[in-house]
Amino acid sequence: MAQLDVQPFNAADVVIIGAGPYGLSIASHLRARGIHFRIFGKPMSAWSTQMPRKMRLKSEGFASSLYDPGCQFTLRDYCEEHGLPYADTGNPVPLETFVSYGLAFQKKFVPNLEEKLIVSLSQCPAGFALRLEDGERVLARKVVVAVGITHFGHVPEVLRALPKEFVSHSSAHSNLEGFRDRQITVVGAGASALDLAALLHQAGASVQVIARASSIRFHDPPQPRSLAEKLLRPATGIGPGMKLFFYVHAPLIFRQMPEAFRLEKVRETLGPAPPWFVKEQVVGKVPLHVGVEITGASIQNHKARLQLTDGKGNQQTVDADHIISATGYQVDLERLEFLDSEVREKVRTAGKAPALSANFESSVPGLYFVGVTAANTFGPLMRFAFGAKVTARRISKHLAKSVHGKSIFHRTAKAQVFEDDGATRQI
Repeated sequence: MAQLDVQPFNAADVVIIGAGPYGLSIASHLRARGIHFRIFGKPMSAWSTQMPRKMRLKSEGFASSLYDPGCQFTLRDYCEEHGLPYADTGNPVPLETFVSYGLAFQKKFVPNLEEKLIVSLSQCPAGFALRLEDGERVLARKVVVAVGITHFGHVPEVLRALPKEFVSHSSAHSNLEGFRDRQITVVGAGASALDLAALLHQAGASVQVIARASSIRFHDPPQPRSLAEKLLRPATGIGPGMKLFFYVHAPLIFRQMPEAFRLEKVRETLGPAPPWFVKEQVVGKVPLHVGVEITGASIQNHKARLQLTDGKGNQQTVDADHIISATGYQVDLERLEFLDSEVREKVRTAGKAPALSANFESSVPGLYFVGVTAANTFGPLMRFAFGAKVTARRISKHLAKSVHGKSIFHRTAKAQVFEDDGATRQI
């Protein structure tokens, strides 16, 4: 029998796991509504530690804000306050500017952020029992999972068998200086891959790109648009066009569509297309092997060797000191290992992501998912920071109603027994 550890617990009406654009935006709304919450995570962690320094955002300036209730502290406001260059469109936002803005937003609107990680979450009679990395136990009625892309880096199966010193995911690299004078192969055709290739080249690496796509489709630079173009292809925070306009303004309608339709649109919408400003940094400077499949991977003479096969069956090999897989992210609930296995089993899924109610609630009452984990329910908007605005407004309004008059602090909580496997029961 598991050893019992009877001890007091700390309580919160709502716990937010994650401190990126979604977590911080939601927290600012809950604070404004007077809801007692705790939020855990490293602020802007994925942006500051899992993306290469000197990168510039693909999203335009007007679509790169976090969202307080009155939208009183946008990226524009921050840049004007600090004398930094800014334009709604056409002036790519440096990653460092976006991160520093996010940290300023956190200090201003979410000063109670706790930079701790959650190591386990399980259900209990009063809601959820959470264990923190420092051993603290927290009891919460509602939990919002806002972990972003952190857990979901995807490496193709053919590369997974290589030793870790020879292959990594792009999210493992923020500082590229260690690759100077080394041969690096980047796998992928999207923004992450071409950003990395450009920055690795600038850092003094000998870099090449391998992609299944037959060509690299760079976005066109923004151009002045006629009135007809503005009407036929309206601008949105994720790009121009009527389809994107629908995804941005009607996520609740998108949710009503058949699951197969939703999964297809999330998969194919806004696919791997690098931004226009990267084109001149790689074309003619970095070898691009396009239209090829990686059909073999091995270690030869202390280097990683990839066998490439094109559509006609022609083969070639390329060698590298290290391979960086810039092959995106695939949401898979099973990769959220801090969730108790019984909790994961109870969450109904769409694809491998949680299937959610109109208020972002999963099939486990009181457990919510936002951001990229909500994309298979609400559409491509949720893959972008721009989606935090509608999410924060809707979920904070819902949570305010659901905890109103029922606060965990307005009732006498019974003692909890925590077993050494993280489970709980009341006594």
